Amino acid sequence: MANQDAAFGFRPVRHLSGGLIRRNEYTIAANYGTDIFHGQAVKAVTAGGIEAAAAGDVLLGIFGGCFFTDPTTSKPTFSNNYPASTNASDIVAFVYDDPRIVFEVQHDGTGTAAMNFAGFDLVGTSGSSLSGRSTQELDTSTAGTSGQFKQIGISKDPDNSDTSTANVNVYVIPNTGEHSWMLTTALS
Repeated sequence: MANQDAAFGFRPVRHLSGGLIRRNEYTIAANYGTDIFHGQAVKAVTAGGIEAAAAGDVLLGIFGGCFFTDPTTSKPTFSNNYPASTNASDIVAFVYDDPRIVFEVQHDGTGTAAMNFAGFDLVGTSGSSLSGRSTQELDTSTAGTSGQFKQIGISKDPDNSDTSTANVNVYVIPNTGEHSWMLTTALS
């Protein structure tokens, strides 16, 4: 059966050591001009803030929502995504930044079990303004020894585990990033 082409970004599913999946807090500069969606890769910028990451960037982690005082209503607001150009001075971003978190993500091409332990970059920067979910995927064409993520297995999702067609869901861990040294140390 063909896989569903329904990208959802990077979804945390478990911890390599059985630990808790936690998020840490970072800031987003007021009026930052790019949407950031839940499940989208982010990078660190000066002064402890984050911005949306692109293919090839050194990653901090995966965006998990944000909190800010709505500039229009002055009400405290939790949002699944960061709406571009939000003019608030108290934006707190929640980021899954532990390199031992395993994420589920969809390939943009045909991913196979033979690609386990290969490195991949991400592809895409958009998402849904209705759900706040990212539509990032693994860029199947970038399979190699390096890349932002390392595929460690095929998802058990019955609707997206067919390795003979495009858009298979897989499990990945960060391959490079701000905290990747922790993973190398933990696996040694």
